[in-house]
Formats: sequence, C-alpha cells, structure tokens
Amino acid sequence: MATEFSVREIPFSRSGAWFGLSPVIGLASYAEEVHLVSHRNGMHPLLSLVPVLNGKPVAAEVTADPATLTWRTEQGLVTAVYSAPDVLRISGTGAGLLLSATQRTLTPFTGTYFFADPAGGLVFTSYETGHRLRLTVLSGQWSQIGDQELGTARRAVVLGAGEPWELVVEELGTARAVSRPTTAFADDVTAVRAEFTRFADAVAPWRDDRTPAAELACYVLWSATVRPAGFVRRPAVLMSKHWMDKVWSWDHCFTALALACGAPDLAWEQFQVVFDHQDAEGALPDSVTHSEVLRNFVKPPVHGWALSLLRRRLPGGLPDVATAYRQLSAWTSFWLDHRRAPGSRLPHYEHGNDSGWDNSTVFLEERLVRSPDLAAFLVLQCKELAVLAAEVGESPVRWAALADELLAVLLDELWQGNGFVSQGVTSGTKRRSASLLDLMPVVLGEHLPPEVFAGLCDGVAKHLTSVGLATELPGSRWYDPDGYWRGPVWAPATVLVEDGLRRGGAVELADQVRARFLATCEKSGFAENFDALTGEGLRDRAYTWTAAAYLLLGENGGVGQNRARA
Repeated sequence: MATEFSVREIPFSRSGAWFGLSPVIGLASYAEEVHLVSHRNGMHPLLSLVPVLNGKPVAAEVTADPATLTWRTEQGLVTAVYSAPDVLRISGTGAGLLLSATQRTLTPFTGTYFFADPAGGLVFTSYETGHRLRLTVLSGQWSQIGDQELGTARRAVVLGAGEPWELVVEELGTARAVSRPTTAFADDVTAVRAEFTRFADAVAPWRDDRTPAAELACYVLWSATVRPAGFVRRPAVLMSKHWMDKVWSWDHCFTALALACGAPDLAWEQFQVVFDHQDAEGALPDSVTHSEVLRNFVKPPVHGWALSLLRRRLPGGLPDVATAYRQLSAWTSFWLDHRRAPGSRLPHYEHGNDSGWDNSTVFLEERLVRSPDLAAFLVLQCKELAVLAAEVGESPVRWAALADELLAVLLDELWQGNGFVSQGVTSGTKRRSASLLDLMPVVLGEHLPPEVFAGLCDGVAKHLTSVGLATELPGSRWYDPDGYWRGPVWAPATVLVEDGLRRGGAVELADQVRARFLATCEKSGFAENFDALTGEGLRDRAYTWTAAAYLLLGENGGVGQNRARA
C-alpha cells in the first residue's frame, strides 16, 4: 500500500470510529502535536500524544497510511493501529510516549477526569464527549500523573523508552471488560490494510495512473465513516473528521453516489441517514450529527437528481422504491406547499444557507429569494417521482405535469433571453448576479430549450478557470479568493454542472470541467473548496464530498457516463 498522507491534511482514523488522530483540534485550529480527537457531542481533542525520552518531548517525523500512524524519532519508533473502530493499539521501541489530557479546568461540568480503575486500566472520562478512554498498558514501563486530581492539574500517562512497550486505548461508555488483544500487533496492521484495500478495490476498481488520487479519495470516505450512535441511526459518512463533522442534507447525496457501485449497502444507508429525520411536513433537517439535528435551515432538493443516478449506479437498482417514492414525494411537497409565497408559482429559499451556497451574491440584496436553481432541482425531482410512481403502481401523470409546469414557469419568470435572474420575494425585484448559482439550471441538460442551454453553456465557460468552476466570476467586485461561495471552486457545483452539460450534449465543455477539477484535487487534495485561480485547498482539508466528486468524475469519464457494474 503506497498511499501516505499528512495528518495535518487528513485525520488518521478507521471506518466505524468516532475518534481520530490529528493535530487539527478545532475550527481551523492546528496544534504542534497529534491529538486523539473525538466527534461525539461535537469535536473535542481529548489527549495529546507526544514521543518522549526520559519523560521529555523529542522531535518526531509523523507519517500515516490507511493502516498505521508512525512517529519516527532519532531514538526509535512509535506506531498506532486501530484493531477495532473503538480500540487503538500503540507500540513503541526506543522512544516513549506521553499521553496528556487536553488542559481544561476540571469541574463537575468541564474537563477530563483521570483515575486508575482498581479492576484494571487507566481511565480518562470526558464531560464534553460523555464517554471514556481507557488505557491498558500491555508491556513496558509506565507512570501516571495527576491520578484523581482536580482543578487544573496535569493528567497524563507516560510510557518509558527503556524497553519495548505496548498499550491499548479503548473508547467506551460506562463499563466493559478490559481489552487484551489475542493477535500480534503486526497482524492487526495486516488486517486493517486488507480491509481498506477491499474497500478501495470495490469502490474504485478502475483506479490507475490516470487517477492518481483515487486511492486517497477512497481513504477519505472510508476513514470518515462512523457507526450508528446518537442521532446517527445507521452507518454514515461524516463530511469530515475535522471540524465539519456532520452530515448535511445535500452533501450525503454525493457520497452516496460515489459509493453506489462498489459499496451499495453503505451508499443506500448514506442516502437514507438524513431521511431518518424527515419531519411531518416533509422537510429534511439542515444537518445531522451525533448529538444534534438542526432544523433552522434546510438544503436544496438535489435528491431527485441523485436518486435518478443512484438507480443506475446501484447494482440491482433501488433497494426500496416504495420508501424512496414516499420520502421524495413528501420532500417535494414541502417546497411546493410551504415555500411558495401566496400568489407565487415558484418556491423560494429563506436564506442562502437553504440553497447550500450560504453567502452567494444571489442573496446579497435580499435573503428570501426565488432562485432559478431551486426550480430546476424540483423539475428533476418531479420527473424522478413520475418514474417512481409508475414503479409503485401509481399514475405518473401528476408528477410529469408538475415537472412541465415548473419548467415553463421557470423559463417564463426567470429567463431573461440571455440568462437567468433571481427574484426577491419581498420586493419582487429581479436581479442578475455574477454567481455561478444563476447558471445552475444547466443541470436540466436535455430538458432545456436549445437556445437556453446554449446560453447557460456560454455562462459556464466564463466561470471556468484553469482550476475549475469559480462560484463568483473572478472579475466581480464581490469576488474573494477565500470567500466561501463568492469565488472558490466547490465539488457539488462541479458535479451538478458537469452532469447537466454532458446530458445536454456539451461534451467538450463537460470534459474540461471534469479534467480541471480532477487535476486540482491531485495537486491540492480534498479540501472543502479551492482558490479558483491558484488551486490552493481552503477550509476543511479532508472533505468527503470533494473526495466523492473526484471518484465520480474519475470513473469512466464523467458523472453521466458512470453505470453500475454487472
């Protein structure tokens, strides 16, 4: 396995785990040393892990691959491997290790309490996560600092460098039997390598030297997967095991699509994980994570588009058509029943956050906006519902008619002859922006009149830099290299535009969009977004929908070209 990565970019973790090892300890916050970071109840650095000699820190080179994280010092090695999603084994030769609780004042409501369990093991119990870490020293010399002390006392375990040593770190609730491995350390390493290789071989069997980042993209998805816990009721791919440690209600569509051919069960779970929290009005939450479900915003209805692709990518098609039809029908009805102002034929967003393009300049003047992308997504959603209706024995006529009606209204009210505009709900004012969001109806592809599609292609070409699709034209007064949705290149917009272009017949332009995004990921990794002129990775640096987009675009020459394997 040749895939190595920097833990400053990508956390070291394992599929199923709720914790990882990383120097990233908060929102864009980097420590010098590696920390054990939990994602229960939010992101919490619990322990720092520092190689030591005679109890004093020593310089170390930190390297990681999908199976191991290694600290290399002049004196020796320290190596970590997950033997299970909640069990980390760490061994050392020639170098010791200091494991210290992150320094918070210990009160009944904050910090990490440390004590030696009389039944065995050294326990760090964390108020912030509601869970415990139990350390069991299997061999070697060790000492403890701050056992049962309160306040700001230092709380730590020190492994000596005098002889080879090994310990086990377990995440647990209140109690369970102490873990004492029955396999050799090297056997656990071999087992994890094999597990990840099976995953990568299933998800990206096509990877070769033309897609050099595909295996790392697979690792980003695999390692960001968590087991069911809290509000996450099924296996789910978090958007990151850095600070973006949630599942947002459109992000999950892209990761599901990337997993569909090779890991169909996980793909379907990923598509469903947000629908588990669909409310009585049909709305999906803004996001779901271990200990919260947010409903103050929603996200755009890309789910019909995604479901259409999923049926082609999942071996055997959709596993539960009736459920998909019920869920998608309710989600569509939410927009049509609750997001159309009195007398309006088009639905609206209440804020840029609803669109997923949080601070797009489409929302600069007003926040309640009839944006052309929203109607376009609902057209595709209604078309997919017509297909599903026929499969469950209902008439597709209603949904097909709604799709035609919404498309006609979109063109009548928001197409201005040479481009789309948005419309403020309160003022009724129609505005054209320099945002790529105004061009997102290109996702309708073959369903658009030729002259409209051609006009959108011209607009897309103006947004295409050497790096990819700038979300705000670089010449705009509002363009910002790190302006979130006011300039940087984003994976979801890229995938949606590429698919619409390809379906509409603009294959050459689709190929350019595809190639430039792939090259950017190969240069700058799987960041949340990228500087549209330099390609520099921005924000969270291990974002799963970016990795998913790389896999979707890397396979078989484009999103629309991908099909399930026999």
